[in-house]
Amino acid sequence: MRRLLRHYGAEYHEGRITYGGYSDTVVTDEHFIVRIPDNLPLDVAAPPLCAGITVYSPLRYYGFDKPSLHVGVVRLGGLGHVAVKFAKAMGAKVTVISTSPSKKKEALENLGTDSFFVSRDQDQLQGASGTLDGIIDTVSAKHPLFPLLRLLQCHGKLVLVGGPEKPLELPVFPLLQWRKVVRGSLIGGMKETQEMIDFAAKHNVKPDIEVIAMEYVNTAMERILKADVKYRFVIDIGNTVKATTS
Repeated sequence: MRRLLRHYGAEYHEGRITYGGYSDTVVTDEHFIVRIPDNLPLDVAAPPLCAGITVYSPLRYYGFDKPSLHVGVVRLGGLGHVAVKFAKAMGAKVTVISTSPSKKKEALENLGTDSFFVSRDQDQLQGASGTLDGIIDTVSAKHPLFPLLRLLQCHGKLVLVGGPEKPLELPVFPLLQWRKVVRGSLIGGMKETQEMIDFAAKHNVKPDIEVIAMEYVNTAMERILKADVKYRFVIDIGNTVKATTS
């Protein structure tokens, strides 16, 4: 087993700041390290330690991990595409819900989803009303919840993981009439993170990444602001350090 540290930006007891994944070497307590299986390359193992556990945890906790269920994933981005891959690996039927019709080919052909809904197509959503057992909502901007709640079956769960800055409007009647629920989830603990990494290695769940050198970071940040990344940048710390010192 190899080990990969993901934690950074915290503070040591004497006041120094931890650099975590941006360090070339680090010493830490073994209880806070995730073991990376040998068959999972380190570059694709990095994003699951954040995006992966963010969606894996609610899939497990809220019971969306059963082959008989139909799960929706809202927004096909960094979180969403990993949610699709985990849900498919768990055996669920998966539908992507997006504002962009251009994502349809990516969802159906490249990620292997079972169906694709355009969230602004009211006729399409109306026809799919009550077809989903659960929804993982990865949108980080303000957006309407009523169309998503309408897609849920009775007792269905809408789980928010995107963290919009502005408050969302919550329609009450779908909750009252059909006992639908709105929940939230942030990340997971060390035990569940290890479980997620082992699951990813066993089922070949790998995020779509672009590996970059350290000197490319500023350009990468500009591209992120333009949504020009598919779907995660991974900084090649080791080779960058070697190139600099050679």
